[in-house]
Amino acid sequence: MKPFRIPTARSPLVLTLALLALPLLIAACSTAPDGLLDAQAASARYRVTFTNLTTGQPFTPPLIATHQSAVALFEVGQVASEGIREIAENGNLAPALAALGASNKVAETVVAVGAVPPLLPQATVSAEIGAQRGARFVSFASMLICSNDGFTGLDRVKLPEQLGGVVEVYANAYDAGTELNSEDFADIVPPCQGLIGVGSDDPGTGMSDPALAEGGVIAAHPGVAGGNDLLPGVHGWSDPVAMVVIERID
Repeated sequence: MKPFRIPTARSPLVLTLALLALPLLIAACSTAPDGLLDAQAASARYRVTFTNLTTGQPFTPPLIATHQSAVALFEVGQVASEGIREIAENGNLAPALAALGASNKVAETVVAVGAVPPLLPQATVSAEIGAQRGARFVSFASMLICSNDGFTGLDRVKLPEQLGGVVEVYANAYDAGTELNSEDFADIVPPCQGLIGVGSDDPGTGMSDPALAEGGVIAAHPGVAGGNDLLPGVHGWSDPVAMVVIERID
């Protein structure tokens, strides 16, 4: 069986979400429609806790999904979906939420929004999510805010089966392969500078720039090269960039 993938749109998305308005996305989280996952079937609840392990890379609130094994949120070596592209370039979760919510192989989606998003370096955020019988996997994705198209995530991690069971995993940084790494504040979402305390007159942007479009595939992120606005000693990182703890609580 070929895995379900978040579809890639043929035309640019015009909707862009302001990163600091991300709590509004909670209302968009949904369970799957009627289909392979029975909403009346016995379900389990999980607490998913994220820790940003970097010293200079804030993350957008992580988008979490529980689902069947046929769902692939992203795959290294493959072209990024529209959902992953929008997360990695603009911190926009709406397309991925819509695609996941439309799949009858997805149990539930949640955005882990802390008291004051985004998720700053060394900070932790938790969210609870459910999974009906048959949805035995969890995936997540989150933008590395001080990057052109960097993100972190995990795809198809097995959920703990026993009540009280815990799974601890680590996530690396990926390059979506959709935008050239200019490392220029003018091409990066505007919260970056202030979140890390680096001053700039560039307003930044929450929209994709066709002039920077890159027809690549998802790959390990090369990191911050320097030579422009991003500084390796400030915005750089080493893998893994996130720790994720998944606990079955019900």
